[in-house]
Amino acid sequence: MTKKPAKQLTTDGDSPTVFDLECLAQSIQTAHEELARQASKAVNISLTVRNWLIGHYIAEFELNGADRALYGDKLLDRLATRLSELGVKTCEKRRLYQYLRFYNTYPEIVRSLTAQSQKLLLPGIQSTVLTKVRSAPALFGLKLIDSLSYTHLELLVALDDEAKRAFYETECVRGSWSVRDLKRQISSLLYERSQLSIDKHRLLDDLPAATEPSTQRLTIRDPYIFEFLGLTPLEVMSESHLEDQLLDKL
Repeated sequence: MTKKPAKQLTTDGDSPTVFDLECLAQSIQTAHEELARQASKAVNISLTVRNWLIGHYIAEFELNGADRALYGDKLLDRLATRLSELGVKTCEKRRLYQYLRFYNTYPEIVRSLTAQSQKLLLPGIQSTVLTKVRSAPALFGLKLIDSLSYTHLELLVALDDEAKRAFYETECVRGSWSVRDLKRQISSLLYERSQLSIDKHRLLDDLPAATEPSTQRLTIRDPYIFEFLGLTPLEVMSESHLEDQLLDKL
């Protein structure tokens, strides 16, 4: 069914706003969808920043930790065990390694941190991060965490070739690709095909539209988000149960 355009609220001088029931319903729908989008985006950004900071802490411990020599190659094993004891979610050894790699790949995210998040940087360490940023290739900065979810970024971090990663960053943001779209384009060797194409612009322009645009509404139905918010997994998760759990957490 085609969505009817929302009616505009009108006023007549000092008289109260006048609008009919349909306009009332559509106004509520607009507010609901916009605020849900903002909430979803805020959660995604918080998760991305959290994972980057975890990588930051690990990297700095490996350089300056007072007892780092005691752990050596077992550092992530011991850290994962301790974090589990403390009840910190999504910090198994494999994920800790991914967070460290994420931090090392995108040190420029420090530029995107809010003043409140910058306070979470280790004391006296910010200059070290900024040194890494100056030596890193110019990428998207703010757009990285504003437009892409952490799951997008994890897929990009897995690409070792910097040119290939930069290509998919650009196209993912430009095309508002969902995680599924990004996976599909990587699997279809879009980057490699673009390098072999004489008319690269035509190849990219002929790509199908994003099947699940992500920029306008970053999904909150992501396993990382569920665990980050401490949602209880169920064998069958109904819409109403998911809504109840989200309301409890937010």
